[in-house]
Amino acid sequence: MNTGSAPTSRTRGRPRAFDRAAALAKATRLFWEKGFEATSMADLTTAMGIGSPSLYAAFGSKEALYVETLDYYRDTYQALIWSNFFAKPTAREALACWLDDSAAALTGSLVDIPRGCMVTLSAVGSEGYTELGELVRSARAVTLARLTERLQRAADEKEIATCVDVHALARFMQTVQSGMSILARDGADRSELDAVARIAMLGFDARLAHAP
Repeated sequence: MNTGSAPTSRTRGRPRAFDRAAALAKATRLFWEKGFEATSMADLTTAMGIGSPSLYAAFGSKEALYVETLDYYRDTYQALIWSNFFAKPTAREALACWLDDSAAALTGSLVDIPRGCMVTLSAVGSEGYTELGELVRSARAVTLARLTERLQRAADEKEIATCVDVHALARFMQTVQSGMSILARDGADRSELDAVARIAMLGFDARLAHAP
């Protein structure tokens, strides 16, 4: 009897181990490109290279998978836009770098990623998924909170006048970046968004120069 044949057969038939992190990265990219509603389970299983039972076993549901992709997106890509913002010593430098880095990241100029911001462009809340919509809105609110905190610190440190409405100024900058995200998705190149960033900073400077 050939005792070596059975182990060889078992080895050949053993399925490859499921790479959860790689599957999550592919799902993130798909949701980023297509949005939640337009991404079907067939799209996901094809992109992730797994069957529906494996997807449900690993992530629970399409909705739960989307929640995980939002976390993956934040943890993997936010440094592209925020690292220089946090490192710069003045609010003006921080905001200028934030917009410049946004122009680069949103157009896929730094790494091979879809255009635009996954969170900014998400319409999941208007597609009937209330809880996911609230999650996305909370993620968007992080941007406003960070900008407001940085500008308030600048006011406290006398970099900008204390009479400046830091919330309104932060909202203005957030609105500029959100518009940049939409333009990037529509095909605007980095040089166009760099120009938007420069003009936005001229508006920033003008507001501070004319503070009462």
